[in-house]
Amino acid sequence: MNILYTILLLISSNIFMTLAWYGHLKLQQTGVSNHWPLFGVILFSWIIAFAEYCCQVPANRIGFVGNGGPFTLMQLKVIQEVISLVVFTVIATFMFQGESLQWNHLVAFLCLILAVYFVFL
Repeated sequence: MNILYTILLLISSNIFMTLAWYGHLKLQQTGVSNHWPLFGVILFSWIIAFAEYCCQVPANRIGFVGNGGPFTLMQLKVIQEVISLVVFTVIATFMFQGESLQWNHLVAFLCLILAVYFVFL
């Protein structure tokens, strides 16, 4: 059960993270934040990032083997990175219509899958 909670919290965390890091660019594209000062954009992103931390920290605590979870620190990090890139790819593809997957992106994802394989050996 800790595996499922960890993965779901990491997915949630990365959705918030992607929106905090790149959502303001979409707001700028739509004209919503064109006149916001940089401090306002940073504050907006920090508010979203707070939700990200509210998911990320429990995910790491629940998932870490030192707390009775199923994953080592290295495994947690690799899982988080893979989830981060998958979530980013999905959000970027839908939010930013000009972005598309290229062959080199798919090869990079294959390398990440191999990274996950090797870290779990």
